[in-house]
Amino acid sequence: MSVLPLVFTSGWASGINAYAAVLLLGLFGATGLSDDVPAAMQRPEVLIVAGVLFLCEAVADKIPYVDSVWDSVHTVIRPVAGAWVGALLAGQSGSLSEVAAGVIGGSTALASHTVKAGTRMAVNTSPEPFSNVVVSLAEDLGVGGIVTFSMFHPVAAAIVAGVLLATGLVVVCFLVSRIRRFRRRRAERRERRRALAEWPPQEPPPA
Repeated sequence: MSVLPLVFTSGWASGINAYAAVLLLGLFGATGLSDDVPAAMQRPEVLIVAGVLFLCEAVADKIPYVDSVWDSVHTVIRPVAGAWVGALLAGQSGSLSEVAAGVIGGSTALASHTVKAGTRMAVNTSPEPFSNVVVSLAEDLGVGGIVTFSMFHPVAAAIVAGVLLATGLVVVCFLVSRIRRFRRRRAERRERRRALAEWPPQEPPPA
């Protein structure tokens, strides 16, 4: 079977949480549950680094505004991780060009990262912090569930990931206006605070 469905699913997962995707795939390969995972992803040092960074992301991803900063930093990291995983999977399988797999994995990761970052910017407009925790947990569980599902039913998992990606892109397009209104209101509040700080106006010195 072509490795393309697994490349697509791993790219989607990498755009949401690259460290969780690498950690899960590596563990599935190391435990012998999958023969599609290359040895490079099963190396102990790779699993340890992915695990530590996953724990860091698990904390940062649930703190309002910190999550958006974290997403900004990972705008390059997640697509690169998706491309790296895709190329390795293709090299292990031999049923797909490594370059093509890298492009598919990287572009899919970039698209899902855009959905994640845009959704978080919209969630951060909410005055309470609990929505960040709920969304973050849903993302972690979604990545874990779909990557696990892809080990046994790669085509079905790829279809689910594709539907989630398309739905997410549509939702983000609707959320753009909300994000813009939030930024405009925040800029207006800054202007009002600046005006109040300068009140009363300084009188010019006598001639």
